[in-house]
Amino acid sequence: MNSEPRKSVWTLFPGIVLAVLTVGVLLVWTRSKEVRRPLPVYGQVTQFTLTNQFGVPVSLESLRGQVWVADVIFTRCPLACPQMTRRMSDLQNVLPSQAPIKLVSVTTDPEFDTPPILKNYADRAGARSNLWWFLTGTKEQVGHALTNCLRLTAVENKPEQRTNQYDLFTHSTVFLLIDKRAQIRGAVESLEAGWKERILADIHRLLRED
Repeated sequence: MNSEPRKSVWTLFPGIVLAVLTVGVLLVWTRSKEVRRPLPVYGQVTQFTLTNQFGVPVSLESLRGQVWVADVIFTRCPLACPQMTRRMSDLQNVLPSQAPIKLVSVTTDPEFDTPPILKNYADRAGARSNLWWFLTGTKEQVGHALTNCLRLTAVENKPEQRTNQYDLFTHSTVFLLIDKRAQIRGAVESLEAGWKERILADIHRLLRED
């Protein structure tokens, strides 16, 4: 008695399998298209001149032809900066060796963060000198580089706004992603979960670009 219903089920089964496989192939194809799609261009980094932790001048030309990740910190920062620096160190440790990549941390406190101060901070963070630069300059140079060139936010807190003596600045906590042509291609919030996977995926995409 049950042979006909059973026969109908088995007749439908290949069609169900085919439909499932088709959906699966479409999902894979869609995701692969997303991976291949270029990252958008948000702007062009313009010329700047700063000084790294070794007292060596660094300009836009020093970084052209490389993929770089930039952030803004200051060494007296008691809150976000230590976390950001630890995470930048984590990123440094998993980047492909010999790849054209630079990590760039710009201080928003240049009057205190001189090259020797930054060198000591970099050493404590385990920064590799050929990969990770900490940049400073005059107040005007730093302000120009952060605001006009990198479009990162850094605002000095008024004394009455500070929660403690080191609460000197409010600044961006993103890792900014810049390509070989000095174009801004993205930003990853450094303090959110999953930041490393997202930025590594984007770095590898930019490294594959000509």
